[in-house]
Amino acid sequence: MKLAVQEQMLPGRTLQEKFEFAVEAGFDAIELRGKGDFHFAGRLEELRQARADGVVMPTVCVDMPHFIGDFDPAKRADAVRQLRSQLTVIAELGGIGVMTPASWGQFSRRLPPFEPPRSPEEDREVLAEALGELGEHAARNGVLIMLEPLNRYENHMVNTLAQAVELCAMDSIRVAADTYHMNIEEDDPCRALADAAPYLAHVQISESNRNQPGTGHIDWAAHLAVLDSIGYDGYLALECRLRGEPETALPQTAAFVRKFL
Repeated sequence: MKLAVQEQMLPGRTLQEKFEFAVEAGFDAIELRGKGDFHFAGRLEELRQARADGVVMPTVCVDMPHFIGDFDPAKRADAVRQLRSQLTVIAELGGIGVMTPASWGQFSRRLPPFEPPRSPEEDREVLAEALGELGEHAARNGVLIMLEPLNRYENHMVNTLAQAVELCAMDSIRVAADTYHMNIEEDDPCRALADAAPYLAHVQISESNRNQPGTGHIDWAAHLAVLDSIGYDGYLALECRLRGEPETALPQTAAFVRKFL
């Protein structure tokens, strides 16, 4: 397993400077952020130069105001267009793929009015349609679209790895696990990882408190032992809030995680 860190967490003005810091801190790669309005495609020349300079950028985490499960058809269609573009760009960079939740911050069954405007069956149809189009585009480009379950307070449609696996209708649709969300939603996080093994393409890591690993109560030895036992050889991408300054916190976090690898 290799360690990545999201670009916005790193000091530095350019991707080259960020990557230099990341490597010195103990990381192997940078996880990019894919904003809307085709912002990610607009960075193509910057990304091409970074790759030519040796920056390793395997994955993109979507960072948009609306997603493929939006209640508004126009916003859903835009999210699909944005993700198609991001898949094309990451393919050109030789990356693995793009991850997205079904939605974020749109609705929670745990907060009023409690009942969403769509039924669970309609939710599934909407997601299957979007992922089908994105899966076909990903397959043509040799990359993956990865569905990330979020916790019940941030998303009402896909909360567990098993729910995400149910939507993996083709080889180019896979699952991205996030340890923070799993800590809330999975009855047995280690078992959930093992059960999702054939579909698990990416793992994001953060603590039970959303800060960096080592500041909460997640059993990292157990989690990483399971990943090792199922043969997971992908990235562990740090996505969290940092307790402390990056110059100190990031090297400490990389050292902490590597103790279990």
